[in-house]
Amino acid sequence: MTTTTLGAAIIGCGAIYSLHAKAIAGMEGVRLMAVADTDHAAAERAAREYTCEAVKDYRELLDRDDIQVIHLCTPHDLHARMGIEFLRAGKHVLTEKPMAHDMPSARQFLEAAQHSTSQLGIVFQNRYNDASIRIKETIDSGILGALHCMKGIVTWHRSEAYYTDSSWRGKWSTEGGGVLINQAIHTLDLLQWFGGELASVQGSVTTDALDRVIEVEDTAHACLNFKNKVRGLFYATNAYLVNSPVELELVFEKGALHQRRDRLYLWKDGQETLLCEPYEVSSNGKAYWGSGHQKLIRDYYNHLRDGKKFWLDGAEGIKALQMIEAIYSSSAGRQQVPLG
Repeated sequence: MTTTTLGAAIIGCGAIYSLHAKAIAGMEGVRLMAVADTDHAAAERAAREYTCEAVKDYRELLDRDDIQVIHLCTPHDLHARMGIEFLRAGKHVLTEKPMAHDMPSARQFLEAAQHSTSQLGIVFQNRYNDASIRIKETIDSGILGALHCMKGIVTWHRSEAYYTDSSWRGKWSTEGGGVLINQAIHTLDLLQWFGGELASVQGSVTTDALDRVIEVEDTAHACLNFKNKVRGLFYATNAYLVNSPVELELVFEKGALHQRRDRLYLWKDGQETLLCEPYEVSSNGKAYWGSGHQKLIRDYYNHLRDGKKFWLDGAEGIKALQMIEAIYSSSAGRQQVPLG
């Protein structure tokens, strides 16, 4: 394990950057050197709060020898372009989801990572939630027998102002989609992580509440068919009026797991048992996001120090985008779309 202090920079000082900055501040052997944003006032506020340098143009960081790790907290359409530049400059890159706003960009990003000696990590922090880990362990152990089917439900709220106050949201060219790629991508990622390799997807997207505000969808549903014969059902919307906790259900041969209000329950032999308490709600995340950012970021840096490959890499991160692309394609063609 290397004991050298790693210098980090965060690109983008919007809603999510503070989770990265707080995680960095809480780790030994890592120092936040700079933050960058085209809104220089936002960068300066962040720099004052975390005692680092404010940069307006991210390209100033490409050749900085004191910075080894880049955190991308930018709009979706900038993830791949910026990430490829930093990988080619020899920087490690940890990017917020999605890894790109469309599949061609994601494939270019993945290819750049595969040809780089630096590490690309994708932020799917919900894989680090206690309930998610417990579910995955149950599937892998076979303690409840084979997994038969599962469902994931996301009912959240995004106001008109959420889109009108931000020039990149709600547009195909910059956000790359709506509820699927921005909010519910985490639940899709969990379903494919639990279910394994997908065989086909059939789904549809609509814009139910924000049709005069956004170009993209605010509601989606899909039937996910896995190669191991597991059936997954998925529903997501931003047309609700509150942000409800994500609901998950997994049905096995010998029981079922239910995630309700951030608690995980086991249903077996006619009895329900609480397995996991709610996520800790703190400054490290909103309850309905999950609070796994700090765990994921710490794990990423531990892999860098140990010289080990980070497991949530581009090859993992692109899977959720493939599902999203398939749902859009299925909706447009009104037919099942094969995967694999």
